[in-house]
Amino acid sequence: MRFEYLKNGRGSSKVEFMSKSIDEMIYEFMEKEGIPGLSLAIVQAPYIPRVVGYGVTDLESKRLVSSKTIWPIGHISQGFTVVAIMQLLEKGMLNLEDPISKYLKNISKKWKDITIFQLLQHSSGIEDYMKVNSFDLQKCYSVNQLLDSINKDNLKFEPGTDVEISATNFLLLTEIIETITHENYEDFVKENQIEYLGLKNTFFTSNLKELKQDDLVLGNGLHELFKSDKDYINPSETTKGYKEENGEYILRPNPMEKNAAGKGFSDIWASTENISFWDIALAGSILIKKSENRDLVYKPSKLKNKKIVPGMAGWCFFKHKGLMDIKGSIPGYSTFLSRFTDKSELVCVTLIANKEGIDLTELARKIAGAFDKNLSKIKNPEKFYTYESSFNFQDTIERIEKEIKNLNIPIFAKFDHSLNAKEVDLNLRETTVIVFGSPKSGTSLMQEDQTIAIELPLKFLIFEDEDGSIFIEFKFLESLMEDYYITDYKKIKNMNNLLKRITRKAASIYNTID
Repeated sequence: MRFEYLKNGRGSSKVEFMSKSIDEMIYEFMEKEGIPGLSLAIVQAPYIPRVVGYGVTDLESKRLVSSKTIWPIGHISQGFTVVAIMQLLEKGMLNLEDPISKYLKNISKKWKDITIFQLLQHSSGIEDYMKVNSFDLQKCYSVNQLLDSINKDNLKFEPGTDVEISATNFLLLTEIIETITHENYEDFVKENQIEYLGLKNTFFTSNLKELKQDDLVLGNGLHELFKSDKDYINPSETTKGYKEENGEYILRPNPMEKNAAGKGFSDIWASTENISFWDIALAGSILIKKSENRDLVYKPSKLKNKKIVPGMAGWCFFKHKGLMDIKGSIPGYSTFLSRFTDKSELVCVTLIANKEGIDLTELARKIAGAFDKNLSKIKNPEKFYTYESSFNFQDTIERIEKEIKNLNIPIFAKFDHSLNAKEVDLNLRETTVIVFGSPKSGTSLMQEDQTIAIELPLKFLIFEDEDGSIFIEFKFLESLMEDYYITDYKKIKNMNNLLKRITRKAASIYNTID
């Protein structure tokens, strides 16, 4: 057969998952989630074989998303800060176990023994200025104003004993970088990462004014300048972000220039192609020279009580060998970057959408599966929501139970099928079902169709696959509307979203989507 050799390469040349092309999967996802625009970049090292834009950059001018569209990359920005710290480590200018008081004066006495490593790990216990009631991302803040907005004398937990993501940690890291280098944090990153790698479509918020963007008003909504100025041929253009409330799209103003809010944490704009280029450099020794230093920040870390943390510097790690991802939601946008770093895989997926509150994880896994079927781990995406946990089996169960109880939802039963198998001299990988639900919500569904009682209460399946990866799975509730006489779509949708939120919070140590 002609081109038969293509089937033996790395991944399918047809780039489809379960008979659906990447384009089909993305358009279906965008329609379901109501996303105006989205950008995708795929790395199959050392190549970037696919960079594609879908939809529009904004609902007003309806500019098309392109390969050079510029997005705020949200929490992926932490990666640039981490690289800067590790570069200073390799120059012998700091030690990760240095107390931050060595570099930062006039700080709280409670902070003086917190280490640089604990800031990177988000195990400092320092309050997140973004979660203070008075914080407004659209206001312009100085570093001192942000630090003054939090309670410096009240740590959330003893440093090094727990993990909770905090933008304040990375703000302090940028201050340490500036103290050591005697130069602006942004300048240091531009010199040693952005300009060093030749990333023409990567900017700090304060540099966005450097972009030459066509004013479509001058052309009555049409591009005109590309006809006379080469810089406007396939131009780099910024996007606008949105949130959805009651079916209406609300524009979320982009962060102001020269604003310390988000500094070192969510302050970079880039194209997905540039993120992929940076990511390839990150995988090798181009940005961080020594493998042992890369391992410090790109592998699970330990707390001082010896507990293993499946995360570091915003990255989450999984049992799947070499898999790590970083994701989150900021006002107007949702971002995702996953890296399959094992030598047998070397696939990375970057996705950015201009709507907040969207978890792109499942879509990214299916896209990765289009390049290598072993990467998806999703067997029935039409019927079930399948989400990999970064925790071990028992911790995952405990975290799910905690999230359910926090919502005052009763847990009715827990079935340990692997234990039951042992009692009859059979072997079964870890498989547990948690049965829970709200009698009020369940009864209202049974009032519409009593036979739906066979589907209730709700269930979470937690299982270990043949490779040791831990997954949380539940049945999409939309299917109940197909099988029963249920008409209240809003109720079903809200219940489904609640199950997703419980899953995400239980599965990730750095959840910033909900």
